[in-house]
This record gives sequence, C-alpha cells and structure tokens, in this order.
Amino acid sequence: MHVSLTGWVLSIVVLCLLVAVDFVIGRKPHEVSVKEAGIWSAVWVALAVVFGCGLWAVGGSGPAGEFFAGYITEKSLSVDNLFVFVLIMAKFAVPAQYQQRVLMVGVLVALVLRAVFIALGAAIISTFSWVFYIFGAFLIWTAWKLVQDARKGGHDEEYEENKLLKTIERRFGVADRYHGTKLWTEQNGKRVMTPMLVVMLAIGSTDVLFALDSIPAIYGLTQEPYIVFTANAFALMGLRQLYFLIGGLLKRLVHLSYGLAIILGFIGVKLVLHALHESGVHVPEIGIAFSLGFIVAVLAVTTVTSLWASRKQRRNRISAGPENR
Repeated sequence: MHVSLTGWVLSIVVLCLLVAVDFVIGRKPHEVSVKEAGIWSAVWVALAVVFGCGLWAVGGSGPAGEFFAGYITEKSLSVDNLFVFVLIMAKFAVPAQYQQRVLMVGVLVALVLRAVFIALGAAIISTFSWVFYIFGAFLIWTAWKLVQDARKGGHDEEYEENKLLKTIERRFGVADRYHGTKLWTEQNGKRVMTPMLVVMLAIGSTDVLFALDSIPAIYGLTQEPYIVFTANAFALMGLRQLYFLIGGLLKRLVHLSYGLAIILGFIGVKLVLHALHESGVHVPEIGIAFSLGFIVAVLAVTTVTSLWASRKQRRNRISAGPENR
C-alpha cells in the first residue's frame, strides 16, 4: 500500500487536531463521570471504524484488515497498560479531578514515543530482514513472561518507582502536596517538582516499556508504517476515557494476561514464519484474515471466562461468610 506524502501530512494534521480536541475537552480539571467516559470512548472507537472503512474503500480489504487487526491488538495491550496506570495513580494518591490531565500528557508522550519507535522499526526492517527473527523471539518471550506473571498473581499490588525516577526526585526535590496542575512550585525557598510532575514522569517512563511490546506486535501483523502509526494512534486516542470507563472492570479481567500472552505468542510465531519465508524456506504463512479472527476470538473468550471467574470468586467469598473474607 503506497501512501503519498500528502496522505501522510493530512493524516498527521487530522490526528493532531483530534489530540487538540481531546486536550480542549479535558483542559478544565474535573472528575470524569462514567457517562462522559462512555460517550467519548464510543466516539473514538467510531472514528477508528470510519478510518478503517475508508482504508477499505481506498486500498481494499487487505490494508483494512491489517488496520483492524493492529488496532484491536494495540487496544488490548493498552487495556493491560491501564493496570499499571491504576497502580501509579494509587501510589501517588492523585486527586480524581487531576487524573485526566495526567493521562492526557501520558497519552501525548506515548504518541511521540510510538512515532519514534515506528520510524526506527521501519528503517531496521527495510535494511535487515532477519530482524523479524528477533521480533518474533521477543514476542514469544514476552508471552511466556506474561503467563509466568499471571500464575504468580498478575500485576503487583503496588507500583515501584524506577531508578531514573528516584534519581530525578532526589536531584530536584518533591513538594509535600499537590498544587493544582502546576508542575513546579516554591518550597522552603527552593524550586521543587510537584507530585503532579512526578506522576507524569512515572507514566511517561512506563510508556517506553509499553512501546517495546506493542511495536514488534503490530509489525507482525503489517509492515506498512502508515497502518502501524494510525492503528497505534487510534488505539491510544481513547485510552484516557477508557481508564475512567473500565477502571472498576479491570480487576475482573483476571484472564486478560493469558489472552494477551496467546495473542503475542501467536504473532511471534507468525513473525518467525514470515522471516523463514523471506529467507527462502518453504513454510506456510498466516494470513491477515485468520489473524484478525484469531485475535477477536481470543479476546472474546478471555473476557467471558474472566467475568465468569470473577463472579464465581465473588460468590465464594459471600458464601464463606464475613469472617473468611
């Protein structure tokens, strides 16, 4: 699929306008209601569907299928990322009215990082075809790690600050309370960071780790940088609203890590098969239609089994009595 420079420029301009609209919506700090989050989540999903249909009309079912497979995969990985966002918000006790501002900055940082990683990935792939072996092996290892973490009880109960963040805190100091949405303030005659800036840095640093998983995953579904970029952009666009919409549901998705592990492992195998095919080895390749169906089926089954298991656990706690809860 060939996308002209004009097409790239128009797409980036439109996406920037959408980001600007999102910033305008959340410019005033307030606690986001489930209704507001639901409406805007539906809007962002509808825009992604419209874009995918537009790709179908212009480029055919192939590019559209790759976009939808990439979008669904990236959206699923984003949901898993929300677990970490919840832990970060709890760790730094972010007031409800400021959470959306933190998330907006986090999403913007993620978009910039994804753009950089996508450009690097495209350059590497065009030069070294054997990089697909590395991408495939990395995704299979990531899938195995997800399974191991899930068997140990899933995500940690508390967010642990990384060494870089701790070093920055020691270097500049941190205020003892929030000062609205300010990032810097004066305390004891010294200019120090506010907890708001620390939270933004925490989410921004985790965005780097998230990109390491998501970029190889989507390159396993399509090698078109345009589709990779737009799928990532649309998946991240509604992340802020999704956080408020399914915040209470996250703890009930107990099998999500297993589902993502299956998907990442599947894409990893797909990448290895593609690399072998590119090397002249006659092996079957997995088509995008099968990939899209497989991803949707895994997520559907994972969601159903997660909700069933959560309901069963809740019933067991109720039947056990208050003394055993």
